Amino acid sequence: MQNSMAEAPHTAGMCNETLSTSSPSSEFPPGMLVLLAFLMVLLALVTILGNALVILAFIMDRNLRHRSNYYFLNLAISDFAVGAFCMPLYIPYSLTGKWHLGRGICKLWLTMDYILCTASVFNIVLISYDRFLSVTKAVSYRAQQGITSNPLIKMVAIWVFAFLLYGPAILLWEHVAGCSVVAVGQCYAEFFSNWYFLLCASTLEFFVPLLSVTYFNVHIFHNIERRQRHGSTQDCEPPRRSSLSWRFCPLLRQGMFSPPLEAEDSLSSSMKPKKESLVTESSSRSRGNSVTPENDFSVSFCAATRSKLQQDKKIAKSLAIIVCAFAICWAPYTLLMIIRGACQGKCIHNSLYEITFWLLWLNSSLNPFLYPLCHVKFRMAFMKILCPKKFAALRSGSL
Repeated sequence: MQNSMAEAPHTAGMCNETLSTSSPSSEFPPGMLVLLAFLMVLLALVTILGNALVILAFIMDRNLRHRSNYYFLNLAISDFAVGAFCMPLYIPYSLTGKWHLGRGICKLWLTMDYILCTASVFNIVLISYDRFLSVTKAVSYRAQQGITSNPLIKMVAIWVFAFLLYGPAILLWEHVAGCSVVAVGQCYAEFFSNWYFLLCASTLEFFVPLLSVTYFNVHIFHNIERRQRHGSTQDCEPPRRSSLSWRFCPLLRQGMFSPPLEAEDSLSSSMKPKKESLVTESSSRSRGNSVTPENDFSVSFCAATRSKLQQDKKIAKSLAIIVCAFAICWAPYTLLMIIRGACQGKCIHNSLYEITFWLLWLNSSLNPFLYPLCHVKFRMAFMKILCPKKFAALRSGSL
């Protein structure tokens, strides 16, 4: 996902044509270059520190170590590497217009950049898919919470797919073509001007993930609206006689009842005694009493259902933010990259392309704030790391 700068003379093994553009650094005065360098370094630092905080919180707080949060960890790792490796190497290249680190480092940087950015996108899709399952298929989702091999396999698969999408093309393109289109002193992918490859790769890297995340988000909102309509037509009054199974079993089959993970222990401990005492207490109480075990179970059930619905509403809002941020950060770069490849870099001004390129990297800086900060447990873990005294006071006050 790289930019070509000033044209350099051809050498042996070069193709007849190279992509010729001017360096944006030549268009700005020294003062502007200093400002740009400051902003670039600042963005890299925010990306590193933000994602490092997510990783540190996951290591220090065992409450975060359940299946869905592993995907946040995988996302933070890919975004952290973008800020720690890709951005620092690109900043001097972007400002001077010349690559000074040699051909080997260039290949390594290209491979890492493409793989890390692609893995970040795939992680967003995986997080959205996991949220989608937790809302629409709550019963089966909760049944698999203890299976840790499942998320690990998905996390590894993301990196494998990201490498297969761009890695072989970056490393082997010039060997297959028999020549290189990259000028001396430059560092960009050999397929940078190949419109057909860019269109196919962008479809798998951007358009399909965007449609997938949008699909998940729309279905989550539809599921929540359906449950709200269902809840408005059915009250939560105490069931009468055999109405217990009639009222609750359809909800269980539809996956509407699944208490939040944080309330699992408290709900299970409070509901089990009531279920066990259902037979013994019903024999000793008259049917005319207003308080029965069935009533208690109904109240607990309705409270847990409302809690689950509120939790799913928060998930839906966070996914809506994911869709918007991902589209805003990736769409301009993807579209300009395809157009630029089609016209060999002659129809898109290089400064405009540079802006969209950094906008793409901005997504890696925003991710730590968009996803974990919408999660209560992550917020508490961040407070524990950054403000231990405030966290201790809050915890003692809650106790």
